[in-house]
Amino acid sequence: MADKLKVTLKKSTIGALPKHRKTVEALGLRKLNSVNELPDNPAVRGMIKQVSYLVKVEEI
Repeated sequence: MADKLKVTLKKSTIGALPKHRKTVEALGLRKLNSVNELPDNPAVRGMIKQVSYLVKVEEI
């Protein structure tokens, strides 16, 4: 299991569900191609799984 995850917003949240928009915002992503490094824990993994069609994830 990686120490951190690099999460990138790859698709717009315009057509996404409001709940998914808030999840993306909670991940610290605002504009397209914005990147945030987050700790690798079950809470973050669950958030990423919910919006997996919008983001790209890399293990650091």
